[in-house]
Amino acid sequence: MAGSELTNSEIMTEENQANPETGEAADDQQVQLRIEKVYLKDVSFESPKSPEVFTRQWQPSVSVDINTRATPLPEDRHEVVLSVTVRAQVDEDFLGFLVEVQQAGIFYIKNADPAQLSQIVGIACPTTLFPYVRESVDSLVVKGGFPPLQLAQVNFEALYVKALQEQQQKNQDEGTDLTTH
Repeated sequence: MAGSELTNSEIMTEENQANPETGEAADDQQVQLRIEKVYLKDVSFESPKSPEVFTRQWQPSVSVDINTRATPLPEDRHEVVLSVTVRAQVDEDFLGFLVEVQQAGIFYIKNADPAQLSQIVGIACPTTLFPYVRESVDSLVVKGGFPPLQLAQVNFEALYVKALQEQQQKNQDEGTDLTTH
């Protein structure tokens, strides 16, 4: 991934060529995003009903739960953790497997106002981490003896907008409750 990024000097060079009359380095004002580290933070695979699960017809009901959280770090860095939980229920009371993966990254984010920062850690960072989560989940499921499981692509922008709308609605509802009591 680092091969597709521009270095600070490349950004400065491109912007200085575009604005040669400004002696000021343009990257001092522009939002910067750089991936510093991608790592597996936590992983769990459970198949509590094996080996019996392998003697049944495999037509599970699969549920996927996705969450993100961001933690500010010193020097314009942020840890973003993408958590994915996949449950494969064969019957209502028969769990085929449970996979939990926490894929994390340290991202350098500079010159972002609070709204931009929220969008970056809520959309761009999870989008970057998702392919790693997808690979980890598939690998664990296959190593557990089950057929491959390719998670569908996730639109983190839509999830972010939905979460914002839900939070705004919750804030409005709480404001209404406070005024009526």
